[in-house]
Amino acid sequence: MIWNPNKECMSRDEMSALQGKRLHKIVEYVYHNVPFYRHKLQEMDLTPDDIRTIDDIVKLPFTTKKDLRDNYPFGLQAAPQSEIIRIHASSGTTGNPTIVGYTRKDIGVWSECMARCLTAYGVGRDDIFSVSYGYGLFTGGLGAHNGVEMVGASVVPASTGNTEKHAKLIRDLGITGIACTPSYALYLAETMEQIGITKDQIKLRVGAFGAEPWTEKMREEIEERLGLKGFNLYGLSEIMGPSVSYECQEQNGSHINEDHFYPEIINPVTLEPLPKGQPGELVFTTLTKEGMPVLRYRTRDLCSLMPGECGCGRTSVRMTPITGRSDDMLIIRGINVFPSQVESVVLSMPEFAPRYLLVVDRINNLDTLEVQVELRQEYFTATFDTPAAIDQLKKRLSDKLRSVLSISAKVQLKAPNAIERSQGKSVRVIDLRNQK
Repeated sequence: MIWNPNKECMSRDEMSALQGKRLHKIVEYVYHNVPFYRHKLQEMDLTPDDIRTIDDIVKLPFTTKKDLRDNYPFGLQAAPQSEIIRIHASSGTTGNPTIVGYTRKDIGVWSECMARCLTAYGVGRDDIFSVSYGYGLFTGGLGAHNGVEMVGASVVPASTGNTEKHAKLIRDLGITGIACTPSYALYLAETMEQIGITKDQIKLRVGAFGAEPWTEKMREEIEERLGLKGFNLYGLSEIMGPSVSYECQEQNGSHINEDHFYPEIINPVTLEPLPKGQPGELVFTTLTKEGMPVLRYRTRDLCSLMPGECGCGRTSVRMTPITGRSDDMLIIRGINVFPSQVESVVLSMPEFAPRYLLVVDRINNLDTLEVQVELRQEYFTATFDTPAAIDQLKKRLSDKLRSVLSISAKVQLKAPNAIERSQGKSVRVIDLRNQK
């Protein structure tokens, strides 16, 4: 099913015309209501009248995370405070958080977009849906919650924490859908196994997973252990939290709600726009947001836009899975390394669970990389019988990592459950060089 065929199935010409009208309107709106953008446009000798079609978007300035933090807390807010009914904040670990205010209309748009996502997954009025993203300042919990209510399903606001109780509720309430991070889904599966809840005792069939990168191998493992079908859900607090894009039943890229969020792909070095199909940095412009609109926001997420139609009937442009981030890229001995590259290697070997940690350090002026990875229980028992078996497995992993990363890494094998768990976003990298 399709929640809103009028928008999700528009012709490309209709969509472009709508985007152009909305772009002109939003530029005019921020020009008169956000001094930051007015000054930026004036510096570039631009007025709203210069922006008439969606193709004119390339004339506009970029917005970065630094711009948002420099204007903390309300410098980029366009609507008067009397119109702001909710405030969220990013979970950044450095500098000021990103404060984002939402008007009543913004919340309505957010709920509409999330309803499109859930309907694409197959969620309907008869479902009982657990929202297991955090319900605090993070956008995940309430963002997904509103969408579940919009489609008419029963929402269980489980949030994170108390996972054993949550597992029992999934069994006892007959919960059929869940929204959470992929790492929490695996943590939930582990908890169920520990307390004796099996797949045939639960009714989970749909999982909406996002807020952190995950691979196809990780998807397969979640689906196998929880007995559901896992779908990608993408969003970011600066744009609109979960609901910016979503997979359909075809699972061939994620449809972007581009009548509200216009996507571009740029070269992260030259900042030049790239054609559809070419990988680069994802950029979004909010076309309808009232509380805190953003122009050409650099997400730092690396992906590409997919040309062509989708078998599901939706005509909205799709984005490929995120392959990494242009700002969490590690440079180790002059080599660019993404944690997702390490994950792909770890998950290609059946001996390892999808739990790993990268520890980067600098010793005697030389960068070092240590990869800690958990063994699965069945392999842990067999492997740790002899030192030779340990050395052989470490060498196999080390050789694979070197072939993919082009640098050597020290491998440390860990017992099952030895790497610290997180009920939110997993910590994948510890960079000790920043402390020296």
